Amino acid sequence: MGCGSSALRLAVVVLGLVCAGAASALEQKQLVESINVYRAEVRSCAGQSYEALPPLTIDPRLALPVRGGGDLQRELTTAAYPLINVRAISLSGPRDTQAAMQVLQDSYCKILLDPQFVDIGVSQEGRDWRIVVARPLLSGKLGDWQAEGQKLLDLINQARGQARQCGTQSFSAATPLAWSAALGTAAEAHGRAMANGNFFSHLGSDGRTPGDRAELAGYDGAQIGENIAAALDTPRKVVDGWLASPGYCANLMNPRFSDLGAAYAVDPQSDGGIYWTAMFGAQ
Repeated sequence: MGCGSSALRLAVVVLGLVCAGAASALEQKQLVESINVYRAEVRSCAGQSYEALPPLTIDPRLALPVRGGGDLQRELTTAAYPLINVRAISLSGPRDTQAAMQVLQDSYCKILLDPQFVDIGVSQEGRDWRIVVARPLLSGKLGDWQAEGQKLLDLINQARGQARQCGTQSFSAATPLAWSAALGTAAEAHGRAMANGNFFSHLGSDGRTPGDRAELAGYDGAQIGENIAAALDTPRKVVDGWLASPGYCANLMNPRFSDLGAAYAVDPQSDGGIYWTAMFGAQ
Protein backbone atom coordinates (compact mmCIF):
# COMPACT_ATOMS: atom_id res chain seq x y z
CA MET A 1 0.00 0.00 0.00
CA GLY A 2 2.79 2.39 0.99
CA CYS A 3 4.75 1.54 -2.16
CA GLY A 4 1.70 2.04 -4.33
CA SER A 5 0.94 5.33 -2.63
CA SER A 6 4.51 6.55 -3.27
CA ALA A 7 4.23 5.55 -6.90
CA LEU A 8 0.97 7.44 -7.16
CA ARG A 9 2.50 10.53 -5.59
CA LEU A 10 5.45 10.29 -7.96
CA ALA A 11 3.11 10.01 -10.93
CA VAL A 12 1.21 13.09 -9.78
CA VAL A 13 4.44 15.04 -9.37
CA VAL A 14 5.68 14.02 -12.83
CA LEU A 15 2.32 14.90 -14.36
CA GLY A 16 2.45 18.26 -12.62
CA LEU A 17 5.90 18.96 -14.06
CA VAL A 18 4.75 18.00 -17.55
CA CYS A 19 1.71 20.28 -17.29
CA ALA A 20 3.85 23.13 -15.98
CA GLY A 21 6.28 22.67 -18.87
CA ALA A 22 3.44 22.65 -21.40
CA ALA A 23 1.94 25.80 -19.86
CA SER A 24 5.32 27.53 -19.97
CA ALA A 25 5.81 26.60 -23.63
CA LEU A 26 2.34 27.95 -24.42
CA GLU A 27 3.11 31.23 -22.62
CA GLN A 28 6.35 31.58 -24.59
CA LYS A 29 4.56 30.99 -27.91
CA GLN A 30 1.83 33.45 -26.97
CA LEU A 31 4.42 36.10 -26.13
CA VAL A 32 6.03 35.75 -29.55
CA GLU A 33 2.60 36.04 -31.17
CA SER A 34 1.88 39.20 -29.15
CA ILE A 35 5.23 40.70 -30.16
CA ASN A 36 4.52 39.96 -33.83
CA VAL A 37 1.07 41.55 -33.65
CA TYR A 38 2.73 44.61 -32.10
CA ARG A 39 5.33 44.76 -34.89
CA ALA A 40 2.75 44.36 -37.67
CA GLU A 41 1.41 47.91 -37.34
CA VAL A 42 2.99 51.36 -37.59
CA ARG A 43 3.98 52.30 -34.04
CA SER A 44 5.26 55.25 -32.04
CA CYS A 45 8.09 54.54 -29.61
CA ALA A 46 10.15 57.03 -27.60
CA GLY A 47 8.84 59.88 -29.73
CA GLN A 48 9.76 58.18 -33.01
CA SER A 49 7.57 56.55 -35.63
CA TYR A 50 8.35 52.98 -36.69
CA GLU A 51 7.13 51.27 -39.86
CA ALA A 52 5.21 47.98 -39.83
CA LEU A 53 7.49 44.95 -39.72
CA PRO A 54 7.29 41.28 -40.69
CA PRO A 55 6.87 38.73 -37.89
CA LEU A 56 9.88 37.42 -36.02
CA THR A 57 10.61 33.74 -36.60
CA ILE A 58 11.01 31.45 -33.58
CA ASP A 59 14.48 29.90 -33.56
CA PRO A 60 15.08 27.28 -30.81
CA ARG A 61 18.77 28.25 -30.70
CA LEU A 62 17.74 31.61 -29.26
CA ALA A 63 15.77 30.07 -26.37
CA LEU A 64 18.69 30.49 -23.99
CA PRO A 65 18.62 29.69 -20.25
CA VAL A 66 16.73 32.30 -18.29
CA ARG A 67 19.50 32.58 -15.74
CA GLY A 68 22.30 32.71 -18.30
CA GLY A 69 23.40 36.31 -18.37
CA GLY A 70 26.93 35.46 -19.45
CA ASP A 71 28.61 36.21 -22.76
CA LEU A 72 25.63 36.33 -25.13
CA GLN A 73 27.72 35.96 -28.28
CA ARG A 74 29.50 32.96 -26.81
CA GLU A 75 26.17 31.37 -25.89
CA LEU A 76 24.94 31.73 -29.47
CA THR A 77 28.23 30.49 -30.91
CA THR A 78 27.83 27.39 -28.76
CA ALA A 79 24.24 27.07 -30.04
CA ALA A 80 25.57 27.29 -33.65
CA TYR A 81 23.56 30.41 -34.48
CA PRO A 82 25.29 32.39 -37.31
CA LEU A 83 25.23 35.70 -35.52
CA ILE A 84 25.49 39.23 -36.89
CA ASN A 85 23.72 41.12 -34.10
CA VAL A 86 21.70 40.19 -31.01
CA ARG A 87 19.88 41.78 -28.09
CA ALA A 88 18.61 40.09 -24.96
CA ILE A 89 15.89 41.31 -22.61
CA SER A 90 15.53 39.89 -19.10
CA LEU A 91 12.30 40.41 -17.18
CA SER A 92 11.56 39.51 -13.58
CA GLY A 93 8.04 39.75 -12.21
CA PRO A 94 5.47 39.37 -15.05
CA ARG A 95 3.07 36.59 -14.10
CA ASP A 96 1.81 35.93 -17.65
CA THR A 97 2.11 36.83 -21.33
CA GLN A 98 -0.05 39.95 -21.04
CA ALA A 99 2.02 41.35 -18.18
CA ALA A 100 5.30 40.54 -19.93
CA MET A 101 4.09 42.19 -23.15
CA GLN A 102 3.12 45.34 -21.28
CA VAL A 103 6.64 45.65 -19.83
CA LEU A 104 8.17 45.07 -23.26
CA GLN A 105 6.03 47.78 -24.86
CA ASP A 106 6.70 50.25 -22.06
CA SER A 107 10.45 49.73 -21.70
CA TYR A 108 11.82 47.86 -24.70
CA CYS A 109 9.76 49.02 -27.70
CA LYS A 110 12.87 50.18 -29.58
CA ILE A 111 14.28 46.66 -29.53
CA LEU A 112 10.98 45.05 -30.55
CA LEU A 113 10.61 47.52 -33.44
CA ASP A 114 14.19 47.33 -34.73
CA PRO A 115 13.86 46.18 -38.38
CA GLN A 116 17.20 44.37 -38.38
CA PHE A 117 16.00 41.59 -36.06
CA VAL A 118 14.29 38.64 -37.76
CA ASP A 119 14.58 35.72 -35.28
CA ILE A 120 13.43 35.33 -31.67
CA GLY A 121 13.70 32.93 -28.77
CA VAL A 122 11.80 33.11 -25.47
CA SER A 123 12.57 31.30 -22.21
CA GLN A 124 10.56 31.39 -19.00
CA GLU A 125 10.95 30.13 -15.45
CA GLY A 126 8.07 31.19 -13.24
CA ARG A 127 8.07 34.99 -13.34
CA ASP A 128 11.49 35.25 -14.94
CA TRP A 129 11.68 35.70 -18.72
CA ARG A 130 14.47 36.00 -21.27
CA ILE A 131 13.69 37.29 -24.76
CA VAL A 132 16.47 37.11 -27.35
CA VAL A 133 16.15 38.75 -30.78
CA ALA A 134 18.83 38.37 -33.42
CA ARG A 135 19.91 38.96 -36.97
CA PRO A 136 21.74 36.06 -38.65
CA LEU A 137 24.26 36.10 -41.44
CA LEU A 138 22.68 36.54 -44.87
CA SER A 139 22.58 33.08 -46.39
CA GLY A 140 20.79 33.58 -49.70
CA LYS A 141 22.70 33.92 -52.95
CA LEU A 142 20.87 36.58 -54.90
CA GLY A 143 20.98 37.63 -58.51
CA ASP A 144 20.90 41.26 -59.60
CA TRP A 145 18.08 43.48 -58.42
CA GLN A 146 16.03 43.07 -61.60
CA ALA A 147 16.13 39.27 -61.36
CA GLU A 148 15.12 39.27 -57.70
CA GLY A 149 12.50 41.92 -58.40
CA GLN A 150 10.96 39.61 -60.99
CA LYS A 151 10.93 36.81 -58.40
CA LEU A 152 9.05 39.10 -56.03
CA LEU A 153 6.58 39.85 -58.82
CA ASP A 154 5.99 36.14 -59.42
CA LEU A 155 5.49 35.41 -55.71
CA ILE A 156 3.19 38.39 -55.27
CA ASN A 157 1.10 37.31 -58.25
CA GLN A 158 0.85 33.82 -56.79
CA ALA A 159 -0.41 35.35 -53.56
CA ARG A 160 -2.89 37.58 -55.41
CA GLY A 161 -4.30 34.50 -57.10
CA GLN A 162 -5.94 33.38 -53.84
CA ALA A 163 -8.57 35.04 -51.69
CA ARG A 164 -7.17 35.92 -48.27
CA GLN A 165 -7.66 37.87 -45.07
CA CYS A 166 -5.34 40.82 -44.38
CA GLY A 167 -5.96 41.73 -40.77
CA THR A 168 -9.65 42.69 -40.62
CA GLN A 169 -9.97 43.11 -44.40
CA SER A 170 -11.11 40.33 -46.72
CA PHE A 171 -9.81 40.25 -50.28
CA SER A 172 -10.94 38.23 -53.25
CA ALA A 173 -8.37 36.86 -55.66
CA ALA A 174 -6.93 39.68 -57.77
CA THR A 175 -5.57 39.87 -61.30
CA PRO A 176 -1.78 39.56 -61.78
CA LEU A 177 0.42 42.64 -61.73
CA ALA A 178 2.58 43.61 -64.71
CA TRP A 179 6.25 44.60 -64.38
CA SER A 180 6.92 48.33 -64.57
CA ALA A 181 10.47 49.38 -65.38
CA ALA A 182 9.81 52.87 -64.02
CA LEU A 183 8.56 51.55 -60.67
CA GLY A 184 11.48 49.12 -60.61
CA THR A 185 13.91 52.00 -60.98
CA ALA A 186 12.18 53.92 -58.19
CA ALA A 187 12.18 50.83 -55.95
CA GLU A 188 15.88 50.18 -56.51
CA ALA A 189 16.77 53.80 -55.76
CA HIS A 190 14.83 53.78 -52.48
CA GLY A 191 16.27 50.42 -51.39
CA ARG A 192 19.76 51.72 -52.09
CA ALA A 193 19.03 54.93 -50.18
CA MET A 194 17.84 52.95 -47.14
CA ALA A 195 20.84 50.61 -47.25
CA ASN A 196 23.44 53.33 -47.73
CA GLY A 197 21.71 55.73 -45.34
CA ASN A 198 20.99 53.05 -42.73
CA PHE A 199 17.31 53.89 -42.26
CA PHE A 200 14.00 52.08 -42.71
CA SER A 201 11.10 54.26 -43.78
CA HIS A 202 8.71 55.04 -46.62
CA LEU A 203 9.79 58.66 -46.30
CA GLY A 204 13.11 59.20 -48.00
CA SER A 205 16.00 61.01 -46.35
CA ASP A 206 15.34 63.72 -48.94
CA GLY A 207 11.74 64.06 -47.72
CA ARG A 208 10.23 62.40 -50.80
CA THR A 209 7.25 60.06 -50.58
CA PRO A 210 6.65 56.91 -52.65
CA GLY A 211 4.44 58.96 -54.96
CA ASP A 212 7.20 61.50 -55.44
CA ARG A 213 9.70 58.79 -56.30
CA ALA A 214 7.36 57.11 -58.77
CA GLU A 215 6.68 60.40 -60.54
CA LEU A 216 10.38 61.26 -60.75
CA ALA A 217 11.04 57.84 -62.27
CA GLY A 218 8.50 58.55 -65.02
CA TYR A 219 5.52 56.55 -63.76
CA ASP A 220 2.26 58.42 -64.35
CA GLY A 221 -0.17 56.15 -62.50
CA ALA A 222 -3.00 57.54 -60.43
CA GLN A 223 -2.26 55.54 -57.26
CA ILE A 224 0.95 54.33 -55.61
CA GLY A 225 1.61 51.86 -52.81
CA GLU A 226 4.88 50.73 -51.31
CA ASN A 227 6.07 47.75 -49.25
CA ILE A 228 9.51 47.64 -47.62
CA ALA A 229 11.47 45.00 -45.70
CA ALA A 230 14.93 44.62 -44.21
CA ALA A 231 17.33 41.86 -43.10
CA LEU A 232 15.50 39.10 -45.02
CA ASP A 233 17.66 37.26 -47.53
CA THR A 234 15.21 35.63 -49.95
CA PRO A 235 12.18 36.88 -51.91
CA ARG A 236 10.06 34.13 -50.33
CA LYS A 237 10.80 35.36 -46.79
CA VAL A 238 10.03 38.92 -47.87
CA VAL A 239 6.64 38.08 -49.38
CA ASP A 240 5.69 35.81 -46.48
CA GLY A 241 6.51 38.66 -44.11
CA TRP A 242 4.37 41.09 -46.09
CA LEU A 243 1.45 38.68 -46.13
CA ALA A 244 1.64 38.51 -42.33
CA SER A 245 1.44 42.32 -42.00
CA PRO A 246 -2.13 43.68 -42.47
CA GLY A 247 -1.10 46.89 -44.24
CA TYR A 248 1.49 45.34 -46.54
CA CYS A 249 -0.85 42.42 -47.25
CA ALA A 250 -3.60 44.89 -48.22
CA ASN A 251 -1.24 46.61 -50.68
CA LEU A 252 -0.29 43.27 -52.14
CA MET A 253 -3.94 42.20 -52.60
CA ASN A 254 -5.35 45.58 -53.67
CA PRO A 255 -7.34 44.92 -56.89
CA ARG A 256 -6.82 48.50 -58.07
CA PHE A 257 -3.10 48.00 -58.54
CA SER A 258 -2.01 46.87 -62.00
CA ASP A 259 1.78 47.40 -62.02
CA LEU A 260 4.76 46.51 -59.87
CA GLY A 261 8.44 47.35 -59.68
CA ALA A 262 10.63 45.74 -57.01
CA ALA A 263 14.28 45.60 -56.02
CA TYR A 264 16.77 45.06 -53.23
CA ALA A 265 19.99 46.77 -52.17
CA VAL A 266 22.80 45.63 -49.89
CA ASP A 267 25.18 47.52 -47.64
CA PRO A 268 27.17 45.35 -45.16
CA GLN A 269 27.72 48.40 -42.95
CA SER A 270 23.99 48.99 -42.45
CA ASP A 271 21.99 47.57 -39.55
CA GLY A 272 19.70 45.48 -41.76
CA GLY A 273 22.32 44.47 -44.32
CA ILE A 274 19.74 44.11 -47.09
CA TYR A 275 16.69 46.27 -47.89
CA TRP A 276 13.76 45.47 -50.17
CA THR A 277 11.24 47.76 -51.83
CA ALA A 278 8.14 46.91 -53.86
CA MET A 279 6.23 49.73 -55.51
CA PHE A 280 2.65 49.16 -56.64
CA GLY A 281 0.94 51.36 -59.20
CA ALA A 282 -2.49 51.81 -60.74
CA GLN A 283 -2.93 53.33 -64.18
